[in-house]
Amino acid sequence: MKLKLTEIQLQNIGRAGLFACLVVLIVFLYPAEDNFKYQFEIGKPWSYELITASFDFPIYKNDQQIAKEKEDILKDYTPFYKLDTTVYKKQFSKLITELQKKGESSARIPNYINSKFKSIYSTGIISMAEFNKLQSDKRARISCILPNRVTHPIEVENVYNPKKAYEEIINDAPISLKSYDINLYLAENLVYDSLTSAISRTDMLKNMSLTSGMIQSGERIIDRGEIVTPVTYQILNSLKIESLKRKTTIQQSSIVVIGEIIMTLGLITLLFLYIYLFRPRIYEIASNVVFILLLIFMIVGLTSFTISFTSLNYYMVPFALLPIIIRVFFDSRTALFAHIITVLIISFMVDNAFQFILLQVTIGMVAVSSLKDMSQRSQLAQSALYIFLSYVLMYIAFEFISEGDINRIDWQFVIYFGLSSIFLLFAYVLIYLFEKIFNLVSSVTLVELTNINSDLMMQFSERAPGTFQHSLQVSNLATEAAKKINANSLLVRTGALYHDIGKMKHPEYFIENQLGGKNPLSEIDYEQASQIIINHVNDGIEIAKKSHLPEQIINFISSHHGCSKTKYFYYSFINANPDVKPNEEAYTYPGPIPNNKETAILMMADAVEARSRSLSEYTEESINEMVEIMIDNQIAEGEFKDAPITFRDVELVKSVFKEKIKNIYHNRIKYPDIVKQ
Repeated sequence: MKLKLTEIQLQNIGRAGLFACLVVLIVFLYPAEDNFKYQFEIGKPWSYELITASFDFPIYKNDQQIAKEKEDILKDYTPFYKLDTTVYKKQFSKLITELQKKGESSARIPNYINSKFKSIYSTGIISMAEFNKLQSDKRARISCILPNRVTHPIEVENVYNPKKAYEEIINDAPISLKSYDINLYLAENLVYDSLTSAISRTDMLKNMSLTSGMIQSGERIIDRGEIVTPVTYQILNSLKIESLKRKTTIQQSSIVVIGEIIMTLGLITLLFLYIYLFRPRIYEIASNVVFILLLIFMIVGLTSFTISFTSLNYYMVPFALLPIIIRVFFDSRTALFAHIITVLIISFMVDNAFQFILLQVTIGMVAVSSLKDMSQRSQLAQSALYIFLSYVLMYIAFEFISEGDINRIDWQFVIYFGLSSIFLLFAYVLIYLFEKIFNLVSSVTLVELTNINSDLMMQFSERAPGTFQHSLQVSNLATEAAKKINANSLLVRTGALYHDIGKMKHPEYFIENQLGGKNPLSEIDYEQASQIIINHVNDGIEIAKKSHLPEQIINFISSHHGCSKTKYFYYSFINANPDVKPNEEAYTYPGPIPNNKETAILMMADAVEARSRSLSEYTEESINEMVEIMIDNQIAEGEFKDAPITFRDVELVKSVFKEKIKNIYHNRIKYPDIVKQ
C-alpha cells in the first residue's frame, strides 16, 4: 500500500524536522564536562534537600591546605648543583700565561693566585642570577654534586658569586696583581641540576596525603537551611570531585546525554506547539520558523562557546538580543516565549541556574516591554539602558537576600552586565541583515518607507498627483482603524501609501488624475477599459519589485481589490447589452483576497475613501449609509473570508471611517463679500 501525504502533512513533517535538527545541535553544544547538580558557597544556606553520602569517598584537602603542607615539607629541600672541577685549572693556566706575557717574574703572585683559585673553585662559583634566586627563596644550603657523584651540603652564605670571588682575591692580593682584570678569569663552575633537583623534590612530596579523612556511605552531610561552613564545603567539594569521576564511564555518560536529549526535546516541543497552535501566520512561512530557530541556536551556541573555550563570564553574552529581534519582526508573546525556552535550555550549562533564570527572565520582560514599536534607533539604546539597570538591580537584590552582607557582593558582575548591554546595540545591524536574508520587515524599515520625500514617493506625487492624494487619505483612514482594532498600524500606513502605485504607469486613465476634459476610457469598449484599470495592480507589483519593496508591502498592492469586479464597466456593459452574457473574468481583479487584518483594513479604507468622493451631499446619514453599503458588499462577496478579522473588528472599523469622513467633509462657514456702498 502506497502512503500518500497531503501538502499540509508534508509541511508539518518539514517543520517538525527543523525543530528536531535544533534539538540535535543544542545537545551537541552542551559542554563536554559533567556538571555537579548542587551549587554551594561558604557562608550561604544550603537550599536543597537533605543530602547523604551514597558511596564512600575521601575528604580532599583544599588548595590552601595542600600549599601549606608542601611549604612545610619543602623547608628541608635543597636544590642540587653540579661542581665542575676542571674550570679551576683552565682559568689558573690562562692567568699565569697572561702574567708571563707581561713579564711578571715574582713567584709570590702565582702562588697566591693558585691558593685563592683552589679555595674558591673547590667551594664553587655560582651565577649572580642563581645566587639571587637562592636568596629570594630563602634557601640556607644547597647540595653540591662532585664529579664522583658524591653529594655534600654547602651553606649558601659560603657559596661564591663572581662579585664575592673577586673581592676575596683582591682584598689581600699583592699590589702588582691589582692592575690585572681578575674578572676575566672568574668563571662559574657550580651549575644548577634541574633533573636531580626535580627528582629530589618529587620524592619529598610523594608521601604527602591529599586527603584528610573519609565519609562513609549513608553518612549525613548537610540539610536544607544549614549554613555551608568551611568544613562542610570541603566535604561537598570532595563529593563533587568523586561524583564527576564516577560519571566518566561510557554508560553514565550515555545516561547524561539521554537526559539532555529528553530535556531539550521537551522544551523545543513546547515552542513548536506554541507556534503551531497560536502563531499560524509564523508557522506557515518556513523562513520565519528557520529565523526563530537560528536565533535560538545562535544564543545557545555563543553561550556554549563562552563557557567551553574562553575564560570570559557567560553574563557578557547579550541574551536580550533574542527577544529584541523577535519582537521587532513578530510580537511580544512570541519573543518572550522563545526567550524563556532558550534561557531554560542554557540554565543546564551554567553554574548558578536559579540566579541565571531569574535575571534572564526579568531582562526578557524588560526588553519586550521597552521595545513595543522600534521606529527609531534611539529606542534600542534606551532599551539597552533599561536592561542594564534591571540586571544590576535584580542582581543586587538577589545577593542581598542570599548573602545578607553588602561587602560580599561581587561588583565585577556589573561590568559583565554593562558589556552585555552594550553588545545589544549590534541588534540594529543584525535586524538589517535578517531583513535581507529572511525577507522580513521591521518597524524601522516601515518608518523609512513612509517618508513621502523619498525618490519613489516624489515620482508618485508628480506623475499621479490625484492618486497620491487619494493614497494619503486612505493611509490616514486605515491607520486610525488599525489602531482601533489593535492591528499593525505602521504596516497598514505603509501599505496604504503604496497600494495604488501602479497608477503611475498610466495616470491619465484614472479620474482622480484627470483635470476635466474627456475621459480616454470612454472612447474604448468596456472590457478593454476594465482591463486597463485592472492592470494597475500588476503594474504596481512590477514597480514595487523594481524598487525593492518588501513582500509585505507588495501583498497590500496585490490584494487591495481582492477578487472584486470593476463594477462601473461591468454594470455599464450589462446595461448596454442586456441580452449578452459578460465575460466575468475580464471584469474581475485577479486577487488574492486579503489574508490578514491589515490588508482587510486597507481594502475597506480604499473603497470607502474612493466612494466618498462621489457623494452628491455630505450628511451624517449619507456618509453612514455609504460606509455600511461598501463594507457590507465586500463581506457579502467573500473578500474577507481568509482574513482573521471579526464582526466586532468590522464594526469598529466602520465607526472610525464614519467619524473620519465626517471630519473631512464637515460644513465650513461661508465668508461674506464686501457690500459696495
